[in-house]
Amino acid sequence: MEIILKKDVENLGFTDDIVLVKNGYGRNYLIPQGLAVLATPSAKKVLAETLKQRAHKEQKLIDDAQAEADKLNGLAIKISAKVGEGDKLFGSVSNADLAEALAANSINLDKKYISVQGGLVKRVGKYEAKIRFHREVIADFAFDVVAEAK
Repeated sequence: MEIILKKDVENLGFTDDIVLVKNGYGRNYLIPQGLAVLATPSAKKVLAETLKQRAHKEQKLIDDAQAEADKLNGLAIKISAKVGEGDKLFGSVSNADLAEALAANSINLDKKYISVQGGLVKRVGKYEAKIRFHREVIADFAFDVVAEAK
């Protein structure tokens, strides 16, 4: 079944993408939830016209996202956390903690656009994260998790 996504769907596609899915997934989940519509010939024509009109606006969004991503260059984030025995953390450091640390440095992002390599951080050290500013602008970012001063 061919559908047009109305919203970003994780592991499937972005808004206005035309994707192929199994019939049940499209009919029973995506379409009733308002995440997609059926890709009929008329819907495809409307989508093509919309994308053509949006091309210039999209370029500006990409440029703005690239400017935000360029702010990350040279930025060193150190997240302090309580440490137990050895270098193990009490609890963990997640993408929400990284989003807070970036917000303190005037880079405001929703935590869902940040994915920390390996999921949750449970030890002190250097880590990598992928930050998505736009579907075409994804930046790799290194950050440190350090022991909290006692």
